[in-house]
Amino acid sequence: MSETIPKQAEDVRMRWLSISAAIASISVVGIAIGLGMPLLSIILETRGHSASMIGLNTAVAGLASIAAAPLATPLAVRFGVVWTMLAMIVAGALAFVGFYFATAFWMWFPLRVVLHMALTVLFILSEFWISTSAPPEKRGFVLGIYATVLSLGFAAGPWLFSQMGSSGFLPFGAVFVLVMLATIPVLAAWRESPKIIVDGDGSRDFFRYIWLVPTATAAVLVFGAVETGGFALFPVYGNRIGYSEADAALLLTMIGLGNVFMQIPLGMISDRIRDRRHLLLACATVGLAGMIVLPLVSGNWHLMAALLFVWGGVVAALYTIGLAHLGSRLSGHDLANANAAFVLCYGLGMVLGPQAIGIGMDLVGTDGFGWSLALFFAAYIVLAASRIAASRRRA
Repeated sequence: MSETIPKQAEDVRMRWLSISAAIASISVVGIAIGLGMPLLSIILETRGHSASMIGLNTAVAGLASIAAAPLATPLAVRFGVVWTMLAMIVAGALAFVGFYFATAFWMWFPLRVVLHMALTVLFILSEFWISTSAPPEKRGFVLGIYATVLSLGFAAGPWLFSQMGSSGFLPFGAVFVLVMLATIPVLAAWRESPKIIVDGDGSRDFFRYIWLVPTATAAVLVFGAVETGGFALFPVYGNRIGYSEADAALLLTMIGLGNVFMQIPLGMISDRIRDRRHLLLACATVGLAGMIVLPLVSGNWHLMAALLFVWGGVVAALYTIGLAHLGSRLSGHDLANANAAFVLCYGLGMVLGPQAIGIGMDLVGTDGFGWSLALFFAAYIVLAASRIAASRRRA
């Protein structure tokens, strides 16, 4: 299917109030997630639950995200973007506080479902709001700002957790307050919230949007797999090649720093390229090359840190530029549904990545870490190159 989809006329104004509201709300939630996720794992650990049961409870988050993605657009159509976002903020905040009062382990499963369904809908609608508020020639730049601020929010969460610890109500109360603060910017810009108008094709199958702009949705699936699987198993990889836990953690920090520093420049570059698929292809090629080079520099911490800084920043742009590419191809109801499909594909990547990398390390040994990641990038390169070639043949 062609990736050139007819679009409605676009508003060329930069609506900063809308953009700031959407970025601020989701970034505050990002801080809360960064604080809350380690908090929940530590509490389960102190209560004596096994690592496998903690992992099972955490895995529910990915399944809840996949289940919630198709619901985001219908909810926004029925109740409006702002009211749906406000409802999700309140539901997520209450669900998180519920963990403090839920003494039975089984109760944590429905709470995880509610929390991550709410967060998924919130992310989908925030990204849709940002995409519709940025003019086409600045969309990559704006989404670069979004990705950078969100990354800083995720990084701030663990720092807050280190200051407050895991005992008592304080960390739960802090997360509740932070999430509820996200209502302020949403309410401030409610007059500028996007309206989703359903056209005659509004009943079309949601899952067709996965294939409507496949270069974007495949990019985020690869990023979800690489980010989740890579972060989960890199400490194991680092330990096997001789690094201490502290040194391996610092290498992960370098990946995060690359993400923070490179999203805005890469977003700006994407605004100057007629077809963003070429930049997505370049990002995947850098991702593949980085994993091929990884074993060659693994013995030198500084070289490895430099490699991972560049690699982490470029690979993270698969999400940012993929989202910008989606926004350049679709609008209105189609864009809202495609944003939901985009997040669903990220959730699928979260499920596939850790499994594939774990199996690769079991089958091949330590080098299976890099080779498994390389396979994701290689598959994407084949897809992106074939789509670009098909477009040239049609031109």
